[in-house]
Amino acid sequence: MNKMLKPTIISIGMATVMAGAAISPALGLIAQEFPTADPVLIKLILTAPSLMIIPFSFLCSYLTTKITKKSLLMAGLVIYLLSGVGAQFMNSIESLLAFRLALGAGVGLVMPLSMSLISDYFTGEERTQMMGYNSAFSNFGGIVTMMLAGYLATFGWRVPFNVYFIGLIIMILVFFFLPRGTVEKRTGNQPRKKIPLVVYGYAVSMGGVMLVYYSIATNMALYMEQNNLGGAGLAGTVISFTTVGGMTTSILLVRLQGLLKNYIIPITLLVMGIAFSILSLMNNLPLVFISVCLIGFGQGILFPVLLVKVINAVEPQQSDRAIAITSSMIFIGQFLSPILLNGIGRLVGMPTIRFEYGAIAVGLGIAIVFTFISVIRSQNSNADMQEAAS
Repeated sequence: MNKMLKPTIISIGMATVMAGAAISPALGLIAQEFPTADPVLIKLILTAPSLMIIPFSFLCSYLTTKITKKSLLMAGLVIYLLSGVGAQFMNSIESLLAFRLALGAGVGLVMPLSMSLISDYFTGEERTQMMGYNSAFSNFGGIVTMMLAGYLATFGWRVPFNVYFIGLIIMILVFFFLPRGTVEKRTGNQPRKKIPLVVYGYAVSMGGVMLVYYSIATNMALYMEQNNLGGAGLAGTVISFTTVGGMTTSILLVRLQGLLKNYIIPITLLVMGIAFSILSLMNNLPLVFISVCLIGFGQGILFPVLLVKVINAVEPQQSDRAIAITSSMIFIGQFLSPILLNGIGRLVGMPTIRFEYGAIAVGLGIAIVFTFISVIRSQNSNADMQEAAS
């Protein structure tokens, strides 16, 4: 295995995390450039890629049975590069949105492969470590590209789209350092095996984690305004602490898993539940920073751990389909986060962000009870099996 394989696979994940939000610093400038455009269309510039990622993730799973992953990855990166950079040359909001949809198609082809390649080339503790590194450096890539896009936005609304030239760097790494691999064809007339039911459970769990996690990005500015804690600039700094927390725990994931063992998921949920409880009950800026950082810690643990569980639950030839399912649920959770949480607040007549965070804390509390019970039952079952075997 060549020394550049790990950096190459990690770099693929960095491309996917910046798909939609990378050009968010230029959104106001785009609105000024197209003053007659419906505000909804302006917002769709950020969210449009997500609409295409889900179907193309499943298409990616199918195409891996026809062509090699390296060829499919190169095709996805070409679409990513051309649509990402090419959007700056558009002169209408409709054509700009078309390029953003094409970007989502490229990401939909690339994202499942960024995770399934870890499954292909690594096993055991090294696989968990690589999942952690993939999550950590994806967060790091998000920070760097957001900062770069913010700087480029000072030169006009078109310039930030050049951050997508990162796709060219990744293409070069993939071309030279990723093994060609083989086509994952089914042998003979063997029927396609069903994905185990537990995978759907993990996928729904990951969607739930994203729904909870994304409530910070979508609501923090309004939360701070409602509680007189600061303006939009400070809210951006607070939100960035989720990424700092996520990077830290993703890098230390193997050590944390060795320390917490089977209880890593319920304990992580407990930490996130405490953090959301603080946000719902306290009105102190330092505590807000600490809470947001703890929520980032939680996400940095749960995503890699659940992904490893998904991969371990299926046979190698099923990993691409399993990852496509989980990726789709992540984006569904992201999409539903503001809609569901706002709906709960309005339903009970308490449309404040503080109440929404309290509702999340209650939901996490219920999840903690179920996961603790599940771990205890699993341990008892394993003990019974060992006793019967002896």
